[in-house]
Amino acid sequence: MSEAAPIADADVGPFSRELIGQVRAQDAYGFWEGRPDRDLLAPFIVDRERARAIPLVGDPDPQTLARISQFYNAVALSIERRCGVRASPVQQLSSEGFGRIVVIGGRLVVVSKTMRDAHRFGFASFERLEADGEALVEAALAAIERYPDAAWAD
Repeated sequence: MSEAAPIADADVGPFSRELIGQVRAQDAYGFWEGRPDRDLLAPFIVDRERARAIPLVGDPDPQTLARISQFYNAVALSIERRCGVRASPVQQLSSEGFGRIVVIGGRLVVVSKTMRDAHRFGFASFERLEADGEALVEAALAAIERYPDAAWAD
């Protein structure tokens, strides 16, 4: 497995900061305590070499499922912080790694992603991680702006 390109903690964007918070919050045994932020994001990076090492067909392991959950929790929390709408992620994945993840704001589905090959979940780079997370948040904020009555109803 190749080493991911290093990033300085100062280079971490707003979405990645939220994701780092999720990883640290779910660290019940203090494994990540005192480690740099970039180390917490490294498992989310699946560059070409690492992707080649992952079989085409496989079942997601518990660590991968946890990363998927952390990523979409960060999306939901980013939405909440930016517009005040309480957002909740819901994931339904089969043991083979197929399914759907939605983020619900009020009564409105603000993110809907089909998952295939969840065992290969990851991003090509730190920049791609930030860009994809921010894109989901921005799309959700646009949906909330378009349908505010559904989003604000609880």
